[in-house]
Amino acid sequence: TFDAHRLLHWAGVEGPPGSQHALKKALLQAYHGEGRNPGAHDVLLELAGAVGLDVERARIVLASQEFSDEVREAERFWQEAGIDGVPAVVVNRRHLIQGGQPPEVFAQALRKIAAEG
Repeated sequence: TFDAHRLLHWAGVEGPPGSQHALKKALLQAYHGEGRNPGAHDVLLELAGAVGLDVERARIVLASQEFSDEVREAERFWQEAGIDGVPAVVVNRRHLIQGGQPPEVFAQALRKIAAEG
């Protein structure tokens, strides 16, 4: 899914407001809801177009290594922050809630973080 992450980064840098979030939601729906391959270029191009991104620009990004360095840098940052799996929720770039947790765990953690305020 490295190419999906590159497209997400591109959408955040060059796309219209909200397009990165829309692409992320479309990718999650395609994978979890439809069983599609989020690393396949045809799927990535289709989803980019569906959320209003420039398909030709997306094709250029996918055909190159553009945004690879930025994605690798972000990957290193989060790994150094202790994330080694998903799901992982980071609050205020400081607090990590890792793994599939019941709602009570999130509520307790958020209350604790708010109290530290």
